[in-house]
Amino acid sequence: MDLRESITSQTDVALTLTKHVLQTEAKDSNLVFSPLSIHVVLSLIAAGAKGPTLDQLLSFLKSKSNDQLSSFSSELVSVVFADGNPAGGPRLSFANGVWFDRSLPLKPSFKQVLDNVYKAASKLVDFQNKAVQVAGEVNMWAEKETNGLIKEVLPPGSVDASTRLIFANALYFKGAWNEAFDASKTKDHDFHLINGSSVKVPFMTSKKKQTVSAYDGFKVLGLPYKQGNDKRRFSMYFFLPDAKDGLPALVEKASSESGFLERHLPHQPVEVGEFRIPRFKISFGLKASEVLKRLGLVLPFSGEGGLTEMVDSPQGKMRLELCSSLATSSILLKTDDSVVVMRQENMCCILQMLEPDAT
Repeated sequence: MDLRESITSQTDVALTLTKHVLQTEAKDSNLVFSPLSIHVVLSLIAAGAKGPTLDQLLSFLKSKSNDQLSSFSSELVSVVFADGNPAGGPRLSFANGVWFDRSLPLKPSFKQVLDNVYKAASKLVDFQNKAVQVAGEVNMWAEKETNGLIKEVLPPGSVDASTRLIFANALYFKGAWNEAFDASKTKDHDFHLINGSSVKVPFMTSKKKQTVSAYDGFKVLGLPYKQGNDKRRFSMYFFLPDAKDGLPALVEKASSESGFLERHLPHQPVEVGEFRIPRFKISFGLKASEVLKRLGLVLPFSGEGGLTEMVDSPQGKMRLELCSSLATSSILLKTDDSVVVMRQENMCCILQMLEPDAT
């Protein structure tokens, strides 16, 4: 599988997650989350798994092997998530970190993946006696790696003496529209909600050409960000159903057709007359572990013994499981006339120690 095929597969996974989150978590509210952050954490966990647990992770991520996951994740971390601000492009901060208990040294093969693929900072700590201090250390790491933009990835009480490993990542994105909107032209208009009602919200307005394509039942708009000398191109895409209540059907269609997103992205600017999009600010918290389990990814949370390739255990066949209540993500997305800001406050997985296997 080449890079383009991997992108298609991971986009399909992202749309499946979107459909499920919309139906079960967001319901009638707005939602925002980062599928790529979830992908990175699950891929990292897969690198430390074997047997049925690994098979289930690979199946969920639509990947054939850990090598394939590592190749794609390496591209994400080193290229896609690289900061473009020095070259005049979007500002990006993406950091991975791993904290592991001093009683469980990392296996060399897993440490190599952490260092070379995920560029993850790793540190030996004492969870059994200093759990609160370690949580504070993780939070300080996130603040440092994002230049003070993210101050907490672990809330109080989330780490205790049974914790053995923590995987965390923090994401921050700030991009300026390639064509800023004139703030003096921003006016209130009706915005139609999924429940059939409408509210007055400020709409940004422009009469310039826009990158738009129309399809049967929906339209797609692409708003590019300034890229300066950054060779990458970042855009925000809006998928708008023609029917006011058409969002669920559009999400169903997008999630059921492989490659749907790539096939429907517009590329050429066209005349559209007066053009309006709403300003918005969305904050959404997602207990990712519950969503993943409902989609069939259960073995990493079960303690069945599949997470064996991360650490060397001097205590014998120690079992680890993902702490199901703490694989969470909280995202803030905000737009205005000139910039877009996305801040992921928390994407964190905690592994706890279970009793050693009897065998």
